[in-house]
Amino acid sequence: MRPQRRAALHGFIARVQSNQFVIYIACMDDQTDQIRKPRADAVRNRERVLEAAKLVFNAGGPEASLEAVAKRAGVGIGTLYRHFPTREDLFEAVYRREVEQLSELAEQLKNARDPVDALRRWLRSGVEFVATKKGMVAALALAVQSGSELQAFSFDRLTKAIGSLLDRAVAAGEMRADISPEDLLRAFFGMCYMHDQPGWQSSVLRMLDVFVDGLRVQPVAKAKKAKTRAARPAVKRKR
Repeated sequence: MRPQRRAALHGFIARVQSNQFVIYIACMDDQTDQIRKPRADAVRNRERVLEAAKLVFNAGGPEASLEAVAKRAGVGIGTLYRHFPTREDLFEAVYRREVEQLSELAEQLKNARDPVDALRRWLRSGVEFVATKKGMVAALALAVQSGSELQAFSFDRLTKAIGSLLDRAVAAGEMRADISPEDLLRAFFGMCYMHDQPGWQSSVLRMLDVFVDGLRVQPVAKAKKAKTRAARPAVKRKR
């Protein structure tokens, strides 16, 4: 073969190999994008399953099951298991989502006009969070370990959330300053877990109102007026 033809052939082969390499790299990039970016419908299905799980397990009862969650979300049970292969996976995903939502709610309520009402609204939303957790533990037959990484994560985030609202109420002179965010959070969970009967949420919500009102700082004028009234002797009316 002549040198000119041999050189031309080698150049042609090199270009083909180079193009194949570029195509191969492009295919790898496409596959990587698919791995890094889940399809929009997959993201929507996952979010629907999480929201459905919250509603189903919040209600509790014998009807709370993975099948009920899939039905509520409008997906097949296979789709649910693709996103959450185990019961523990679903529990952790719902749990973390609820904690994040409570943290976001605290940020929104930081600008509320009434700091005590903002704290009260956050605590009432927290009752839904506990109801969902209790429903999941019962329906999925899970054993939640105390001191786990998930519980440490949630307690840290929730303490910061409730602390930001408590600090505003204390700074406004509306709430006692001798209670810490940890104390408030433990008292809240204590009230929630004291009740296990159906309809326990309404009892806890009523107790929360009494609890929050008891932590409020009474205005000085009201305190003095009440003290004066208590010290004043009763006067008998003449008939």
